[in-house]
Amino acid sequence: MKLKQRVVLLAILLVIFIFTKVFLIDNLDTSAANREDQRAFHRMMAGLRVELVSKLDHTLQSPWEIAAQWVVPREVYPEETPELGAIMHAMATKKIIKADVGYKGTQLKALLILEGGQKVVFKPKRYNRDYVVEGEPYAGYDRHNAEVAAFHLDRILGFRRAPLVVGRFVNLRTEIKPVATEQLLSTFLTVGNNTCFYGKCYYCRETEPACADGDTMEGSVTLWLPDVWPLQKHRHPWGRTYREGKLARWEYDESYCDAVKKTSPYDSGPRLLDIIDTAVFDYLIGNADRHHYESFQDDEGASMLILLDNAKSFGNPSLDERSILAPLYQCCIIRVSTWNRLNSLKNGVLKSALKSAMAHDPISPVLSDPHLDAVDQRLLSVLATVKQCTDQFGMDAVLVEDRMPLSHL
Repeated sequence: MKLKQRVVLLAILLVIFIFTKVFLIDNLDTSAANREDQRAFHRMMAGLRVELVSKLDHTLQSPWEIAAQWVVPREVYPEETPELGAIMHAMATKKIIKADVGYKGTQLKALLILEGGQKVVFKPKRYNRDYVVEGEPYAGYDRHNAEVAAFHLDRILGFRRAPLVVGRFVNLRTEIKPVATEQLLSTFLTVGNNTCFYGKCYYCRETEPACADGDTMEGSVTLWLPDVWPLQKHRHPWGRTYREGKLARWEYDESYCDAVKKTSPYDSGPRLLDIIDTAVFDYLIGNADRHHYESFQDDEGASMLILLDNAKSFGNPSLDERSILAPLYQCCIIRVSTWNRLNSLKNGVLKSALKSAMAHDPISPVLSDPHLDAVDQRLLSVLATVKQCTDQFGMDAVLVEDRMPLSHL
């Protein structure tokens, strides 16, 4: 064989060797990531049931100090949380030392301060578990039990971006009124034999109060994020206009995602993938009301999208509002870890996991069976949407490694 031919042959073999090595390394990395996702899933399932216990072992810190230390830019609580039961027990039982009207918003809530100085947001029960909210997906009052269910779904999906929530019963006459501010106290009234209040908010009306069963009111309490982590509000790029006859751009522009990818903070960093994760989360719970979202301030897109205010969900188990998934089917990208977790939850696993996670909550049963069944059915729609994307663009283009920079998308 002539020298020139040998050189060409060696060059070809070298190229084949390099491509083979890169391919094998890439597949080994992918396999390792998949195995770690599986281990994370099994760890989550093993620690799913949270029993509310009164004692914190092996620490002199208060429940509030531990919860505050958990918060970092990319998660509200860590993967392993042995103290979670004690923190939630404190949220559900600690003495209320002050009660005030809620922070700004459209829905009724109260701001409570618990013994030890911890702020929590109390959302009162408005509907029985089997009540179906008819009309638009964002119709009706906030659902307190939806906040509880959404928190546990956040745990199950492995996002860890929702503040801690637990159910609680409060006696309005003995626990709230004696420590209420004048502004809150002025909204109390009696309807029949029931103590009620209507608070201060955009839609709060004296004619539409929330009423206790006698004096005892069921509700949810959401742990206030530490003040050292101030929040920044953002307009959701896939938000609705809420104006009759006026469509948002994403509702008619098929290339809208391309425009979003060129806009900060979605042109790089994790924020666009957070939007996709949130679309999946909101679709599963039936929440079509996330027209804004919060992150931590001055984060330059590095902070997580925090899953706050999830109470406009679990209103109608028959709801199949596919437009909630618009970020997913328009961008056709999703985190590998999210995809792996969703696949691990099919075949009834999600329903079973959610039911198990909420079993020890003080207001259990948190969801009715039709709502649990609906979550399982919606999961199938999410998986089908991702499959349509992979069929069209291929797995490599759709499944994005969590730490991959997004400027190339």
